[in-house]
Order: sequence, then C-alpha cells, then structure tokens
Amino acid sequence: MKKLVIIPAYNEGESIYNTVKEIEKAAPDFDYVIINDCSGDDTRKICVENGFHYIDLPINQGIGGAVQTGYLYAYENDYDVAVQVDGDGQHDPAFLQQMADTLQREQADMVIGSRFIERKGFQSSVTRRIGIRYFTCLIRLLTGAKITDPTSGLRMIGKDVIALFAKSYPRDYPEPESVVDILCKRKKVVELPVLMRERQGGVSSIRMGKSVYYMIKVTLAIFLCRISQ
Repeated sequence: MKKLVIIPAYNEGESIYNTVKEIEKAAPDFDYVIINDCSGDDTRKICVENGFHYIDLPINQGIGGAVQTGYLYAYENDYDVAVQVDGDGQHDPAFLQQMADTLQREQADMVIGSRFIERKGFQSSVTRRIGIRYFTCLIRLLTGAKITDPTSGLRMIGKDVIALFAKSYPRDYPEPESVVDILCKRKKVVELPVLMRERQGGVSSIRMGKSVYYMIKVTLAIFLCRISQ
C-alpha cells in the first residue's frame, strides 16, 4: 500500500525536525508531507535546510484547512492510506505500522490512536479530559458508537475516506465532527491504544479562553452533521 503521513505545522519550529526524523526512523515505509500553515517562525526554513517534503500555504488555513490540503495531496497522488501526525511531537510514529495493520485487518475506514483505552502516557489536562468525555458521550448518543478519544489528531484513514475528506473537511477543530460525519455515512471506525507525549514545543491553538467557544461550535457542528445525513 502507498501510505502517507500528513504533518500539519503552524509555528512548529521547535519540534518539526525531530518529528520528521522520528517518522523516517520508525515508519520508513511511509511517505510524508509537511503542510506549513503560513507559520511565522522558522518552520519553513528548517524544511528547506533539511530537504523535507513540504507544501507552503499562502495564508493561514487553520488545522482543518491544513489537514485537508494533505488529504487532497493524498487523493491526487493515489495514496491508499493517509495518517495525520501533528508537528508538535505529541504523536509517536512507532504506532503507525500497527495502525496500518489494524486498518487492513479490521477492514476499517478510520483508525484512531486513543490515549484513553489503556490510560498510559500523557493524558492531557483535567479540563480537556472533561471536554473529551463530553464529546465521547455526545457522539455515542447521536451515532451509537463509543469513541474514547474523539479529539485525537492521530488518525489513519483508507482510500474511500481520503476521497471524502479531500472534497469536504471541517475547518475549525475538525476531529469530533469528522468522526461523526463518517459514522453517519456507515463507515467503520476503530480505536487502537497508543501512548502520547506532552507537546514538544510551540503553543496549542486551543487555550482556556477558546474552550467555551470550542465546545459550543463543535457541538452545533456535530448536531448539524447528524441532522444533514
């Protein structure tokens, strides 16, 4: 299978080098592309100096637009599998082959790397865990599926979903909404226990002041997504 790692990067100059080098070492069968989302730091400079594969976005698109650019690249280059690995160093590429094996063995459309199945490694803050639990309950209520880590960015998809996401993908905080979207389309989503780490550099885009906005916006988007199916 042709397998692609999509690395959305916005001001990830502190961690992007190690992220790419880890992927090259732990997942040599995977290609990768960095989506530089109009970073204001030295992310692009590091990519150029090290000969990394990257796409420059001319204006900041946010996480959804950056990841969709990666899916469009995967679709146009006929990849069978695409997986998001964040540029901040939280995701361990040692799990990528296991995720690919699970996707194939389970005949799944999406495999999510979940930190909450075995509850090992970095578990995020208490506030975020409350929000994650909320979305787990909301998704189960609307779809009947239990997704323990609906905000996880470590997610792998197959060819059918690559085509869907290349055409349409949520722009802001897309993870919970995109899961609901494909569940409502009768796609198969499975989770795999993984270990995550604390952010290795940079600053999260979801801060305390945005938490209420995040909860309300994503909740409304999920309801609209469910109603529209």
